[in-house]
Amino acid sequence: MPELTVPEGVIPPVVAPDPDANVTDLLEDTVRAYPDTPLFALPEGDGWRDVSAAEFRRQVIALAKGLVAAGVEPGDTVGFMCKVRYEFSLVDFALWYAGARMVPVYETSAPSQIQWILSDGGASRVILEDADLVSRFDEAHGDLPAITDVWRIDRGDLDALVERGKDVPDEEIERRRSIAVGSDVATLIYTSGSTGRPKGVMLTHSNFVELCRNAKVAMADVVGVGSSTLLFVTQAHVFARFISVLGIASAVRVGHQSDTKKLLPSMGSFKPTFFLAVPRVFEKVYNASEQKAEAGGKGKIFRAAALTAVEHSKALDAGHVPLGLKLRFALFDRLVLSKLKVALGGNVKYAVSGSAPLSHFLAHFYRSLGIRILEGYGLTETTAPVTVNVPDKFKIGTVGPALPGNGVKIAEDGEVLVKGVCVFAGYWHNEQGSREAFTEDGWFHTGDIGALDSEGYLTITGRKKELIVTAGGKNVAPNTLEDPIRSNTIIGQPVVVGDQRPFVAALITLDAEMLPAWLENHGHDKAMTLEQAAQHPAVIEEVRGQIRRANTLVSRAESVRKFAILPIEFVEANGHLTPKMSIKRDNVMRDFAPQIEDIYASNSTAHDVGE
Repeated sequence: MPELTVPEGVIPPVVAPDPDANVTDLLEDTVRAYPDTPLFALPEGDGWRDVSAAEFRRQVIALAKGLVAAGVEPGDTVGFMCKVRYEFSLVDFALWYAGARMVPVYETSAPSQIQWILSDGGASRVILEDADLVSRFDEAHGDLPAITDVWRIDRGDLDALVERGKDVPDEEIERRRSIAVGSDVATLIYTSGSTGRPKGVMLTHSNFVELCRNAKVAMADVVGVGSSTLLFVTQAHVFARFISVLGIASAVRVGHQSDTKKLLPSMGSFKPTFFLAVPRVFEKVYNASEQKAEAGGKGKIFRAAALTAVEHSKALDAGHVPLGLKLRFALFDRLVLSKLKVALGGNVKYAVSGSAPLSHFLAHFYRSLGIRILEGYGLTETTAPVTVNVPDKFKIGTVGPALPGNGVKIAEDGEVLVKGVCVFAGYWHNEQGSREAFTEDGWFHTGDIGALDSEGYLTITGRKKELIVTAGGKNVAPNTLEDPIRSNTIIGQPVVVGDQRPFVAALITLDAEMLPAWLENHGHDKAMTLEQAAQHPAVIEEVRGQIRRANTLVSRAESVRKFAILPIEFVEANGHLTPKMSIKRDNVMRDFAPQIEDIYASNSTAHDVGE
């Protein structure tokens, strides 16, 4: 590799940058090297039908011709709304081959959000999955005069476009796909809006190309030829979008499952070698397994197996597993743990986790199942991964070292600053926001608080804007408490409060999905409503016990003293969660201001945590 000029603080890339390359080159390279290797698998009966790299390229070009025939011009922006499915990647690459770009919209977005993203993003056309999304789009369509065409996947409009484009010559598609260079915008992805109106993030072709080419080398054991993954995280999110593109660049076989209730059967038939998920998914799988064991009278055995698995993983980190622990682990592995691995398909070696911290307990638990959870860190503005644990650089409790081509440093106030091939070009139509996002010497302000250890492994401790300062002057990072509280089976979302208050407290919601099984396993009425459960002594005591356990991880001044259980769930539809399941803290604080005031009132009805 020729000598490169690398900014100070940035790890040198392992692949020489190519400023003329665009995302379509990733598919072209893969087709040249592995034309017959399956890039995708589509559900067919009880199994899956493979789509080779060459066949995917043929379908991409056919659809790109249809888009050209329909009037899509180079530089145009096309909106796209659908659940997790094959057509996302098909449309994504067809637009790139036609010289255009996509602005994805979460399928759960409200009409007002749809209107803002498509109008601000300058979309001239939109592709929708089905009638449900059409009905929501129609509510916003009156305010979107620039939208000239609305195409629907469920009524065969993509096939109609392919038919329409049959006379477009191959040379025109080759000309169009070659127009974009690395510095051109490849896509606009709008932030989740957890702290205000969503901002359009301009990700360039180089962001995807250079990050994919370097990650492909750094993560070769995970995303090598012959590996496979089942996507169930929405591709409208940068996390899954990047993995989709990386999969094509790395010749990974990719399947899709949008219905999380069918996730385990799909894992069983697809048998992925790795998958990606947010921490809440790992918690759900563990909690569901525990409650299933409890219902079968094997709850104590499951918990003993889990504790042994964690102890075994920690011993591996220490460099020595005592003989007694080896024998105990082998027994529980045969009786309990191996069955859970089979439920996840039997072939999973790695899982990539992002968007929030994973508990150390679960990281060690899954590691002893033979599944390394590779925690990573990134934002929409960083094309997803800045850092990630990889098989040969893996440390539980961190989000790993920076990927080649990226750099991380910590500012004096503890903020994580980032520079490198992953960092976006700026915010769309927002020059002031773009300027404010960077330091004078070009480092991106992530807004997260973290620390780097002596080996370059990053740990994230919280969001800068979410730090709580109690009346006594104590700084508290909410997620330090929220993450361990959330790991309980019946707890949905905890929100820690206490800014400028005499002590730290918490609002708690219950997990409506897991609650019935827990109630039945503990001899209570499983048909209990959330409102009834929020007042039930057994539920209150379970929540109290979990908060006490979380309090052992922090100082007395940081610990939760009181809590209130809310008789609702936080969901995206009521404005309390983002599409990636992050808390919209400002909305919660506003909507539950009376409950927060009650916690600190002299005649409070909130529950004391106690010692």
